[in-house]
Amino acid sequence: MAEQAPIPLIVLTRHQDNVEAINSTLRNAGLAARCNWIRELNDLGDALAQINPHMLIAFVGPDASDTSKVMAVAAQFGNGTPVVIARDQADEDIIAAAMQQGARDVVTLRNAVRLQSVVSRELTAHQQTRSLNNTLHSAREYRAQLKTFMAGSADAIAYVQEGILVDANPAWIELYGYPDAEALLGTPLMDVFDPSAHAALKGALVACMQGKWSDHSLRAAALLSDGSSVPLDIELSVAEFDGDPAVRLCVPSQKKDAGNLDERLTDALERDAATDTLQRKFFVKWLQESLSQPIRAGVRHVVSIQPDRLGILADDIGPLGFEDFIGQVAGVINEVRQPNDLIGRFGDGNFMLLMERGTTRDIETWGRQLTQKIGSQVLRVGAKQISCTCTIGIGMVDPRTPDAAASINDAIGARLNGHEAGGNRVHLVDHLEEDTRQQASDEIWVKRIKTALMENRFRLMQQPVASLLGGERGMYDVLVRMVDEQGEEVLPGEFMAAAERNDLMKNIDRWIIGAAMSVCSSRKIDKLFVRLSKDSMRDKSLLQWLANQLKATRIDAAHIVFQISEQNATEYLADTAELAAGLRKAGFQFAIEHFGTGRDPQRLIANLPLNYVKIDGTLMQGLSVDQGLQQKVREFVDQARARNIRTIAERVEDANTMAVLWQLGIEFIQGYFVNEPEQVVMG
Repeated sequence: MAEQAPIPLIVLTRHQDNVEAINSTLRNAGLAARCNWIRELNDLGDALAQINPHMLIAFVGPDASDTSKVMAVAAQFGNGTPVVIARDQADEDIIAAAMQQGARDVVTLRNAVRLQSVVSRELTAHQQTRSLNNTLHSAREYRAQLKTFMAGSADAIAYVQEGILVDANPAWIELYGYPDAEALLGTPLMDVFDPSAHAALKGALVACMQGKWSDHSLRAAALLSDGSSVPLDIELSVAEFDGDPAVRLCVPSQKKDAGNLDERLTDALERDAATDTLQRKFFVKWLQESLSQPIRAGVRHVVSIQPDRLGILADDIGPLGFEDFIGQVAGVINEVRQPNDLIGRFGDGNFMLLMERGTTRDIETWGRQLTQKIGSQVLRVGAKQISCTCTIGIGMVDPRTPDAAASINDAIGARLNGHEAGGNRVHLVDHLEEDTRQQASDEIWVKRIKTALMENRFRLMQQPVASLLGGERGMYDVLVRMVDEQGEEVLPGEFMAAAERNDLMKNIDRWIIGAAMSVCSSRKIDKLFVRLSKDSMRDKSLLQWLANQLKATRIDAAHIVFQISEQNATEYLADTAELAAGLRKAGFQFAIEHFGTGRDPQRLIANLPLNYVKIDGTLMQGLSVDQGLQQKVREFVDQARARNIRTIAERVEDANTMAVLWQLGIEFIQGYFVNEPEQVVMG
């Protein structure tokens, strides 16, 4: 009879004696265990993901926060691994507190019999849970495979275990251009994908294994056998291979049924052969159609992109080489744009995009990252190696009266100004006489805002804040819309700036706070994130007004999280600290939004009593392929976690970014990828 393989455990402790004591105690009880020693909490997440242990035994000190830090890491990376806390001493209160935080039990080395019993009990329960989950996964996998077989699918499918390709169907082998499976099987998955996709792939694989990835397509560039690359949209799901858990990767076949033939032919006829982007007239057609639909939130801009010194480049490489060159430039743009960005070729070397983002700053950040990416490329055209820079112009779209022609002209004009200024830059359209127009516009908006406040023509909107750890629901970011005299919604981007310039923000803030408290009193809400403007955060009467509102509504103040911008917190640090202390005393929670782009974000974490930091959406632009940005966000997460501050990523717009954020340890995300803002139903 074969000897039973040792059960993998992780022992978190700084002292080797503790590891040896655990190993000896379990061996004396007849438990064959392989104790993996992890010294530091910072290494625990990677160890949980890589080792997939049956148990974590964590030695902690008397401070309750030590246990909470361990449980936070285990919740994110442990995939249900039972956690047993080890301490110098334990009583009923200590055990109860640890179990409330998610631990299975508390043990000491002094009571070897109890330690053996607890470990044996939890290992048995964990093994039963794993067996049940494997059975359920097998049943679901069988049903999925049967459905695929009956549909005659030609999907490319591969299976991955511990980062290694262990199986692939003929369609996957053909996709990569290999004659048989031998060249692929047994190789690390990362070897067959471009390095820029590695962070997203790693995050998605771990999240999938822990059951926290569902119905999302991951975009990654595959490295084919001939050295070329091709972008793939990959579906991931939990599966089983040879009796062990695995991740199933599927690239859906591009074959469509006959009913879609006309649609595919039409799409092919509308696209430019060299760049696979829309031809000019079709871009204009789809642009006008898109602008005819109102934007739900954020901003919408037209963007013009063109390589610098285009005429000289064209003369150097000739007309045939130019088409190859411009096709490669289009490929770089397609790597970094969002799938829902409309893109077209607007002349020999000019590309136009319609982009929707949270703020204009997001689009400017995206543009700067694209100029850097293109500037770092070496493009091969025949025997020549070409490097170039590009200039990007941004034209705003008026949300109330969108004009495709005006926005296109603004974008092209901004780009031409950028070329004249030396190129290799992002240029935003600059309208003349802006101050005069702004003053006249403000007079109109002030009247409209005051009337809307008196007639209660504001509407509260909510955008979900989703947990990457699972389990936590009912968290929303609060937004506001004004309703005009005709009953049409007015976005904040249209009236908020005028309100800020004309001392109306305190009135709007108090309307929002009152409405948010009403929602908390009538609905089951965990957290509502409510913004405070600069005027409100410096208003000395705010705390007393909030106290009166609490008495009137009788809600639990902990349901409201007040948030202010990093810029305001930095400029008015003393006022912010005073406000945060007063809010905490009243029972409210406190957050900083747009965090991480100011001059000293670490100072805010160190000096303010924060519950949450919301990492700025501009840092999400290109995060999935930018290792420098990933390191920056990881440092923010580590600093926040060290002070028990929870982290939220703003304006997350795609699955690749979500996968990287999961890998970096972010706890929550918000943005269009989670859900668009929706109106709050009052009462």
